Amino acid sequence: MPAHIATTAPVAHAAILGLGVYRPRRIVPNADIIDRIDSSDEWIRSRSGIASRRWAEADETIVSMSVAAARDALTAARLEAGAVDAVILATSSQMVLGPSAGAVVADALGMHDTAAFDVSAGCAGFCYALANAANLVRAGQARQVLVIGVERLSDLLDRDDRSCAFIFADGAGAAVVGRSEQEGIGPVAWGSDGSQTSAIKQDKDFQQYFAEVAAIGDAAVRPYIRMNGTAVFRWAVTFLEKACREALDLAGVTVDQIDAFVPHQANIRITEALIKTLRLPEGVAIARDIVETGNTSAASIPMAMEELLRSGAARPGDTALLLGFGAGLAYAGQVVTLPALA
Repeated sequence: MPAHIATTAPVAHAAILGLGVYRPRRIVPNADIIDRIDSSDEWIRSRSGIASRRWAEADETIVSMSVAAARDALTAARLEAGAVDAVILATSSQMVLGPSAGAVVADALGMHDTAAFDVSAGCAGFCYALANAANLVRAGQARQVLVIGVERLSDLLDRDDRSCAFIFADGAGAAVVGRSEQEGIGPVAWGSDGSQTSAIKQDKDFQQYFAEVAAIGDAAVRPYIRMNGTAVFRWAVTFLEKACREALDLAGVTVDQIDAFVPHQANIRITEALIKTLRLPEGVAIARDIVETGNTSAASIPMAMEELLRSGAARPGDTALLLGFGAGLAYAGQVVTLPALA
């Protein structure tokens, strides 16, 4: 007879218990970058909505920004680090293959023997990680899970690239996911289209770069992030309505019941197009954190949630539709109950 394998006891509901962010100290207005890309403040604002962004200093690392955001999230959730059973960290800009940034962050927070791993899903990374965290909690595999979205995209920027240099930025956001008496995280609507990887990608892998270094030495050009903005915009405005409606349907929530809309902060024109397509009611709070924060990829959803709550445009307990989308091309969205801040 085969051995009987036990399983953990599932729980009914999961929710975001607390939220925290870290915004780098350095504020970079459009005026600081327009000369190198032969542009203007007016052009950048009209194309993206961005007025300024944050770029990390040398001491503001993937790990240090994550730790700062995580501490605020734990404080908001009224939990000690020892109560966390797993850390899921989403990023596309950790320049080290191993160990995982999640494991290093867990250690820095004083966690011991805690499961930790990284997720690479581009700008949808936080929503991917959030879905996995909620499922771990519901399955009884974890009591509380720390979810982090963090980027230092300034490390991957060609400062002379007119298509990217003004868009991408740095920062971190963290959320504690745990058991709840009521559902606070709806089922995820997610997917990807690998046929469109060229829309946002690193322009060469490191094997190619090392081969160039061996061949031509210092003349080799290091890898940078590149983006075809037109291709991304076209995909976003034609496909993401479906993703939003699927997330609403899976949660059993109608557009009229949404208090806040938190899309990935990719481009203000994409946000406005989605608002119009979804026919969101006038009273819905809309995240427009991109104006002062730029596009922080996996960090943008928690940072945008925090801005809505900090500004008072939304309140803890409100129902929000989240939608992450970008490199992959990948997307993920879910309906959530907004948490408390520290």
